[in-house]
Amino acid sequence: MSDETRPEPAAIRAEILRLAGARGARKTFCPSEVARALAPDAWRPLMGPVRAAAVSLAREGRLDVLRKGKPADLDLLRGVIRLRARGA
Repeated sequence: MSDETRPEPAAIRAEILRLAGARGARKTFCPSEVARALAPDAWRPLMGPVRAAAVSLAREGRLDVLRKGKPADLDLLRGVIRLRARGA
């Protein structure tokens, strides 16, 4: 994926918030769902930017980032994570 075809950070944030709103505060979703929605045929390169946007939204209090079903330490974020709308 070239820089010209990579979604802008604002588009990534908007898609995360759209999915979070659609699922509600009780349901989680995988960051790969965001990447696949934005670039169905070239989603893997977006995983880093999606995770970074999710951390940013979590720090703003707009999203929960979970690891093994519990709030993740945003400073030590590693491995598989799930996202959900804030408020669960």
